[in-house]
Amino acid sequence: MIDFYRAIVFPNRVREQRQRHGFAKLLRLSARIPEIPYIRLSKIERGEVVARADELRRVAAALGIAPAELLLDIDAADFDIAAWAEPFSDGAQIDLKEERFAVLLGAALRARRTLDPALTIAMIERDYGLPPVNLSRVENAQKPFGRWNSAVQRALFALFGVADEPALRAEVEKRRAAGVLDSFLATIANPETRISRTRERVAELLAALREEAPAPAVAATAALLPLPGAPVTAIRLLPVFGAPLPHGLIGDQPTGRTVEAPHIAGPRAFGLKVCRATLGGGLPAQAIVVADPDRLPVPGGIAALREEEGWRLLSVASGRDGRMIGYSINPDMEVSLDDCDPARLAAIVSAVFL
Repeated sequence: MIDFYRAIVFPNRVREQRQRHGFAKLLRLSARIPEIPYIRLSKIERGEVVARADELRRVAAALGIAPAELLLDIDAADFDIAAWAEPFSDGAQIDLKEERFAVLLGAALRARRTLDPALTIAMIERDYGLPPVNLSRVENAQKPFGRWNSAVQRALFALFGVADEPALRAEVEKRRAAGVLDSFLATIANPETRISRTRERVAELLAALREEAPAPAVAATAALLPLPGAPVTAIRLLPVFGAPLPHGLIGDQPTGRTVEAPHIAGPRAFGLKVCRATLGGGLPAQAIVVADPDRLPVPGGIAALREEEGWRLLSVASGRDGRMIGYSINPDMEVSLDDCDPARLAAIVSAVFL
């Protein structure tokens, strides 16, 4: 069985409501919601990722509707996933053979990681050059093998210890014949599994939306407000904290330094000295990041997670089930961010490289 709609985990009414309220293009709506990156918003509208409650509230506020109006009932008698997905189709002819291999490959990769606990997301990126976003997309069989670029294909060859595509196809087929993939195929290719997961996530969103939305934060200082008619030239400086702690943590000690707040930073934003390159060379120890507790992290970004002894910086990616995962390279670890108290999370909104 092949689930042709396996990449759709969150059917919704975002596109319908967007067009109904005068936004012919998603880009126009995105401009009204700077807190949600355009790519993320596009994936939400296409049902490729599950929105968070705060994201639905922001979209609904931009459209002037209630957040629940962005959700739909996938169990309704008139709901047809094929009709819902048709506007997002690229019109390409479906190749059943390649669709089958994409599903088998996704199951094989899931089995490979499950059977080798040492093979973490961070290790796969570091040692095989396969970024978490692409890892998740391969595991969810989001497109045929031939549509992956050469870098992803080479990473998969290395992961399975083969030399080329024919050898990879043979290896995956061998594992299928041996029954290694059986328990993993249902999570990719079974429509009922997808529908059940979607139903659960939508129910979680409805419950979250019933809770009272947090009141908007108000800036604490009037010194930043310009006089009537005066140009806006005030610069807000944030205190910088940070001291290296064991296991990659960052202590709360003041450094005596300040960093300029970006315009998108909320009133509770603060600077955090990286201290150690826990996320690799792209974010060196000397760098300072701006953490904003009033913004939740999004996949593709960086999060600061408050632990008992200090802060931990984590790269953010989407897991195979649409949930957010934070990971670091040194130490090599993964954290399910959806299971964390939002009060312990802060999005990183900018970085200064010294």
